[in-house]
Amino acid sequence: QDFGNLNHLLFTFGASNNMNMLDLKEIGVRGVNTVLHDISLSKDKSYKINNPMGQHSIACGLNAAMQVEIEGHVGFYCGGMNKNADIKIKGHAGVGVAENMMSGSIHVSGNASDSAGATAHGGMLVIEGDASSRCGISMKGIDIVVGGSVGHMSAFMAQSGHMVVCGDAAEALGDSIYEALVFVRGEVASLGADCIEKEMRPEHLEKLKELLTRSNFKADPAEFKRYGSARSLYNFDIDNAGAY
Repeated sequence: QDFGNLNHLLFTFGASNNMNMLDLKEIGVRGVNTVLHDISLSKDKSYKINNPMGQHSIACGLNAAMQVEIEGHVGFYCGGMNKNADIKIKGHAGVGVAENMMSGSIHVSGNASDSAGATAHGGMLVIEGDASSRCGISMKGIDIVVGGSVGHMSAFMAQSGHMVVCGDAAEALGDSIYEALVFVRGEVASLGADCIEKEMRPEHLEKLKELLTRSNFKADPAEFKRYGSARSLYNFDIDNAGAY
């Protein structure tokens, strides 16, 4: 397809409730992303993407303030590398949603597959349902709030930022964690290497309250426990070789 005329792509599908409509079934992932990547068209505007059909890489690499609503389920890496945009996914998300996100927000109304928020440097990821394994792997500043439970090895090698889990956490939570903070309301199957339960101080309760409020979850911060690094693996020690 020829995507040279972006205005034609956009206005072919019209607007509703002040939202520009993009039909992915008609113009494909490339056509949708071409419009969203053109800042002269997309900055400070609102878009609704219809018929996502579980396709991969929808709304990746956005680099301007805009509102994007996706009406349905998405595949791998939706919203990856997002910067400034606010994206709402009205369905489930595949592997790597919000991967390497820099800023802005991504809100998933359903569940998320593996590695949600992986390596993300900033912004906020909200998952109303459950997240699968390795949620927040190597997170570097993102705030992740999960309304349900998370799978095994979530917050693996998490470097900074916050993860809030309103449900349970599976095995090896926070394995090899650095300075990220993890809050869990439910049961934790097991903690990973160098991850320990820590005291919940007033400043942590305040931060947790802020994150729950921003993500529209009604939960009592006093019901959560905090987990973080014991800092015993920061420097190599032969006595700890088996834990690395």
